[in-house]
Amino acid sequence: MMGLGSAIGAGLFLGSGEGIATAGPAVLVSYAIAGAIVVLVMRMLAEMASAVPASGSFSVYAEVALGRWAGFLLGWLYWFMLIMVLGVEVTGVAGIVHGWWPQVPQWTVAAVVVAVFAAVNLSGVRNFGEAEFWFAAIKVAAIVGFLVVGALLVVGIIPTAGPGLADWGAHGGFAPAGLAGVAAGLLVVVFAFGGIEIVAIAAAEARDPSNAVARATRTILWRILFFYVGAVAIMVALIPWDDAGGLASPFVTVLEHAGLGGAARLMEVVVVLALLSAYNAQIYGTSRMLFSLGERGDAPRPVTGVAGNGVPWVAVLVSTAFGVVAVVLNAVLPQALLGVLLNAVGSALLVVWILVAVSQLRLRPRLEAEARERGERLAVRTWAYPWLTWATLAGLAAVIVLMLSDAAARAQLAATAGLVLVILACYAVTTAVKGRRSRAPSVGAAAE
Repeated sequence: MMGLGSAIGAGLFLGSGEGIATAGPAVLVSYAIAGAIVVLVMRMLAEMASAVPASGSFSVYAEVALGRWAGFLLGWLYWFMLIMVLGVEVTGVAGIVHGWWPQVPQWTVAAVVVAVFAAVNLSGVRNFGEAEFWFAAIKVAAIVGFLVVGALLVVGIIPTAGPGLADWGAHGGFAPAGLAGVAAGLLVVVFAFGGIEIVAIAAAEARDPSNAVARATRTILWRILFFYVGAVAIMVALIPWDDAGGLASPFVTVLEHAGLGGAARLMEVVVVLALLSAYNAQIYGTSRMLFSLGERGDAPRPVTGVAGNGVPWVAVLVSTAFGVVAVVLNAVLPQALLGVLLNAVGSALLVVWILVAVSQLRLRPRLEAEARERGERLAVRTWAYPWLTWATLAGLAAVIVLMLSDAAARAQLAATAGLVLVILACYAVTTAVKGRRSRAPSVGAAAE
């Protein structure tokens, strides 16, 4: 349920309309390609997480496979990415709720969200998991209800209150923008699957991590792909791809087609819950990543403070505080500077996925050898190793090439590259400082 909840979020509820507007009905191909890449990346991550559960997850695996620099880079890159997204999500929730009740200031809503979810994460991992379970249950129920209503609309069992089935022929056919549209749609949708990696981070605190991760990944990825492709298929069947008004909130528009105005309003509540669920999961993910960095000496030692209930309370508070900073940045930064920061987040997920695949290439033989020594087999195994891993890397490289052909996407890549260089420069400086400290004689030895 955590995996479903973390992946089915704002990317589907709010971003699906943008993908349809970019590629038309052919966005289904974009979702299928992006989904296949994510399925393979998560299979690799699950293979490593089930064998070696760690709060630092892919940061730890990259450090073991490629060196300290890779662990430092992935840990801090992921932390920065989620912190910036936290600010965007809180701002989004505050804006929607303020629209419902204009008399409530947006900062009040943001403050309540921050306080409530700080308390949830400080109260223990069981409470965090319980909250995510119910958030996910509500979102999954909403998607299933949408799929049922949408299917009944498409086959004509429920008469539409709107114009009926979309006439693809009158709007340029299945792929109005051709292969270029599919490629542009891929850039929009590939990041919609971000968030599912929280499952691998949570594995370290699961009761039976090996079996839990194996069981989850065997079923969850296909369900997510079904939900995404199924929901978007209904949208493109009922809403013309060039209907800007309808695609601004496609879930709501489809329900209005069914004459279910109340359900359409309820879907707005689900969107808020999706954002809150993502915020909750990302506070967890950022705090555990920061704690892991501290344990490995890559973050200040105080962030490793742990409360009696096992929660890394200092890391939770630090991540919450920086989430508040990100909210403030959304309000006070010049648009150009904020755009640079958000662009850096845009393609950071690609760096994470690429290093996950490279780490799995390096670690798989070692993990298999260790399992054989124990007389066991790996609980999760990536299919057709190493060929599918190489195919995944080729797919990610193709996405980067596509991004280079788009001006906005090029700006994302440039900002992410700049962020990567800044983090690596910080690594070089901290490593040099640590090296000098380790070589410096103690005061007593100098006196002697």
